[in-house]
Amino acid sequence: MSQQGPILVVSTARRPSFAATLDLAKLFPVVETEWADAVRAVEQVQPAAVLADTSDADAAGLAELAARAAARQPYLPLIAVDPRLPHPDNVISFFQTQTSQPQGGSDRLVARLRAALRVRSLHATVMRRLVPATSMALSHIDPARDATVLLIGRGGAYPTLSVALGERTGVVGALSIEAAAKHLNVRDIDGIVLGEGFSPRVVDAFLTVLTEDARFRNLPVVVTANDLAPAYDLPNLEIVSDDATLVVAAALPLIRQHAFEVHLSRTLKAIDADGLIDARTGLLTRDAFERDFASAIYQTQQRGGGLSVARFAFDPEHPRAQVDGARIISRLMRQMDFGAAQQDGSVVVVFAETDLKTAHTIARRLSSVMRHTSHGTRDARSEPAVTVATLLPNDSAKSLRSRLQEEAHRAAS
Repeated sequence: MSQQGPILVVSTARRPSFAATLDLAKLFPVVETEWADAVRAVEQVQPAAVLADTSDADAAGLAELAARAAARQPYLPLIAVDPRLPHPDNVISFFQTQTSQPQGGSDRLVARLRAALRVRSLHATVMRRLVPATSMALSHIDPARDATVLLIGRGGAYPTLSVALGERTGVVGALSIEAAAKHLNVRDIDGIVLGEGFSPRVVDAFLTVLTEDARFRNLPVVVTANDLAPAYDLPNLEIVSDDATLVVAAALPLIRQHAFEVHLSRTLKAIDADGLIDARTGLLTRDAFERDFASAIYQTQQRGGGLSVARFAFDPEHPRAQVDGARIISRLMRQMDFGAAQQDGSVVVVFAETDLKTAHTIARRLSSVMRHTSHGTRDARSEPAVTVATLLPNDSAKSLRSRLQEEAHRAAS
């Protein structure tokens, strides 16, 4: 990966030890500045990333630097090394000494920085390709609306962590490693918090699996066990105590960065699809869906075969449920199928070459994935009402949609 600008190192008068790490990793040029000049240096140097020694920084100085970094486009990562104070949500924490890393954390810092620079590079690509040019910043990502964290645990701290995380972001709960693995395979997850209740061997095995799977290697992972021995090739791994405030502080900026990265990836796919894909859900836009729906009905009636439609209706009191459900459907539906989020809060999916019985089976499978929320239990808010209809010989797109709506009204009454 080519570097996109200098690395700005902010500290007090003495040179921080981690600056030498950047030299060894050939991440140069490195420009050093003191806290008093940090904000001005961001404007003058136009860095690709900022690394701040916050061991003796004051909150006001960090907040001012964070605000200036947040205003920059493309994304300007700001990593606070050994922070001792609460900090804004766009400041990523990095703790140099962790028992899981015998090399003292220098390799981890470089890995964390490179992961953040990849997000910056992706952002620059999207900005370059968006026509017309549109502002898109990390500040547009609201973790409560756009991100989902996987909370794994079964100890006494689990409910507290669930509430603390749930106040700031979407949460999917898992009481076992096996349940967590299922969620990782079927949902878009922006971070993992691994709480207490598991032996060191089980934690080690889980982290090793994450390390070995390219899909999960860059996920933010916050572990509350402090007795891990091996090192893991996970650039966004942090080990903190099970204090809920510390967990949220460590996890949330990394989760937000990952949600931004995923949003950028979906936007790039939407650009590649000439705007036919909705960047927020990964499904078709409504206009593209209506065109494809009419075309699919016409072709099915010309050639014969089956076609069925499913409607997933979500609780309008929880608008996030529709987006989460749409993303799950986008991820799991067959390549031959297509769907779109609707204005009434539902998601409609067309199953090509599919009879009514098979469509019911597929719809139930998709719906079952949406049922698990923060405590690993069923929650009516996240369980959509599902109705299915199949194409009849004289149907048009309008009449099939109308029958689907009638089925939904009958099911609701």
